Amino acid sequence: MKTLYNKFVEGTGKLRDIPLLLFRLILAYGFYEPAMMKIQNLSGIAEWFGSMNYPLPGVSAFLAMVTEVLGVILITLGLGTRVIALPMMFIMVIATFTVHISNGFAAGDNGFEIPLYYFLMLFALVVYGSGKQSVDSLIGNKSG
Repeated sequence: MKTLYNKFVEGTGKLRDIPLLLFRLILAYGFYEPAMMKIQNLSGIAEWFGSMNYPLPGVSAFLAMVTEVLGVILITLGLGTRVIALPMMFIMVIATFTVHISNGFAAGDNGFEIPLYYFLMLFALVVYGSGKQSVDSLIGNKSG
């Protein structure tokens, strides 16, 4: 039984880079629309941030836009994934506590479920890197 289990573990271990690729693609897809909204209406986003008492709402909106746009591009490519994931995690924390937490957990109620999942996927990318199917791996940054 132990031998069978060890073979199972060894076999599934060969798939360990697949979740990292899937996390990257899901995150890029999930951040794409918010990034485009910020590009298309940065002043409106800055006003909305101001209504929530964000400090320096124009600067905050601009930084969020740049982070999300770069995040979509870099995470899709798997380039500098660990680095860009950190400010994206910060965005998820801010979004959770300023927009979503008062709505509870459920995604259907605009709760913090999705930002939490994104935060956890980003954290996994920080810890494990972007995986073998990435530019980081191609250039030898030991990303997985």
